[in-house]
Amino acid sequence: MTAGGPAAGDTRPDEPVTVTDRRRIDPETGAVRDDSAAGPGPAEAEPAVTSDETPTGADEHVETPVADEEIAELTAALQRERAQFANFKRRAAEEKQGSVAYGKQLLIDKLLPILDDLDRAREHGDLESGPLRSVADKLVAALSSEGLAKFGVPGDPFDPELHEAVQHDGDGAHPVIGQVYRGGYRLGDKVIRTAMVTVTDPAEAAAEADTPAP
Repeated sequence: MTAGGPAAGDTRPDEPVTVTDRRRIDPETGAVRDDSAAGPGPAEAEPAVTSDETPTGADEHVETPVADEEIAELTAALQRERAQFANFKRRAAEEKQGSVAYGKQLLIDKLLPILDDLDRAREHGDLESGPLRSVADKLVAALSSEGLAKFGVPGDPFDPELHEAVQHDGDGAHPVIGQVYRGGYRLGDKVIRTAMVTVTDPAEAAAEADTPAP
């Protein structure tokens, strides 16, 4: 058998071999051939649809029970955070208010002895007139505007929460205040100093009040 010849036993007659030149540029003239002369090219493959692509309308969000649970958990967590922040603001405001009230009380505690001196001067008639009376009135008015109030007047019912008794007279059935040695003070609703008083019966207190001075 000669190399390149027909295979042994091949009885088909020789057929002409047709060669189609698909080159777009003519090698002899250098001209660009048109598509019909160059022959049909390979068919363009249609774009394949990958698994990531979804059909039209499939991109709509579909809620699932798991997504609903996550939304509910996030909503509950947000509400807890808001409640905690509101509580923090409330506690901060209360602490600030308490600090202001404490500082105010410290200052007033230092002024109480001055008020006691002014009371004694008033009892002796030293505040009837003059510049000292004006100073005393302004000081009392300023402290009153801050919530300071004096209590403890002869004839008031005795209250051990408000009054410190230094002397007891009578049977003590219905004790009242006889004399006031030192006034008591409130700052707002808080008692910052009790009144120092004597305690007696209502009848005796009335008799002392009706007794003319010698």
